[in-house]
Amino acid sequence: MNYLLDTNIVSFIVRRDFNIFQKIKEVKSQRKEIFINCITYFEIKRGFLAVDAPKQRARFDKFCQTHTIILLDDLAILEKAAEIHANLRLRGLPIQTEDILIAATAMIKGLTVVSNDSDFLRVEGLSLEDWTE
Repeated sequence: MNYLLDTNIVSFIVRRDFNIFQKIKEVKSQRKEIFINCITYFEIKRGFLAVDAPKQRARFDKFCQTHTIILLDDLAILEKAAEIHANLRLRGLPIQTEDILIAATAMIKGLTVVSNDSDFLRVEGLSLEDWTE
């Protein structure tokens, strides 16, 4: 199984979290791929625009050069996101739109979401791991 990193995990990477780096090394040694979503890219970049953090911005840019960014250019992702949103709303368990789009991307692309955000547990059928535990 390949992985899609949520924004909070990429934040750990930018802050040089040792445990996350170890997990990435382990995953790559197993020849598995790690992706980020354009939503995560947006969330991280907008944060950098709000604060002056050139070293962290440089680390993020370097990370993006070595990992594929999945764009929302597949209508199937948006269809899945609409289904997830409707399902969560009907169950009275809404989550942020950004998280819905990340979950939909993972489900359509057959990826496991890596996050420590418990909101993802609400998405039925989503493969999820928390590398911060």
